Amino acid sequence: MMTPGKVAVGTKNLFMPSPVTLVGANVNGKPNFLTVAWCSIVNNFPPMVSISLYRIRHTRAGIKENGTFSVNIPSSRQVEVTDYCGIFSGKNVDKSRVFDCFYGKLKSAPMIVSCPMNMECSLHSTHSIGTHDLYIGNIVEIYVDEDCLTDGMPDIRRIDPMVCTWKGNYWLIGEFVAKTFDAGKRYKP
Repeated sequence: MMTPGKVAVGTKNLFMPSPVTLVGANVNGKPNFLTVAWCSIVNNFPPMVSISLYRIRHTRAGIKENGTFSVNIPSSRQVEVTDYCGIFSGKNVDKSRVFDCFYGKLKSAPMIVSCPMNMECSLHSTHSIGTHDLYIGNIVEIYVDEDCLTDGMPDIRRIDPMVCTWKGNYWLIGEFVAKTFDAGKRYKP
């Protein structure tokens, strides 16, 4: 029985918004980056992140080869180059010179200097789940531009990240609503 006012729209990947990231891996010794919106934190201790990549993606070879990858958070000012990395495959285009890169503790996960936030990850596990492979990575280190910190922590307003909707549109993050683990204290059932 349907609830009044609700419309069934079918089974689709409608989870939104999704963070816009640039996943990096060295493929055949060269940095390669892919735009990925299917990315999420999956564990606290140790800290882990997941990315879901369609099986034809070129970056997968580098993750398998090195056992490392990076998750880079671009700002909205980088929308064109971010979208470029999702349109063109590293199989056909050399993306190693698109960004200035740096390497951290693992020395094999390329990270993007111009992205305000970078996560350096070692591969924890890979899971085949239909059309995609799910990669779970241990976050080895997080790097944040100094001017994007407030009280030593990443500031979402300064990082200026994008989110993506299911139809593939880029959006900006909205305004502050409430503090987590605090707003609910005022709720009276």
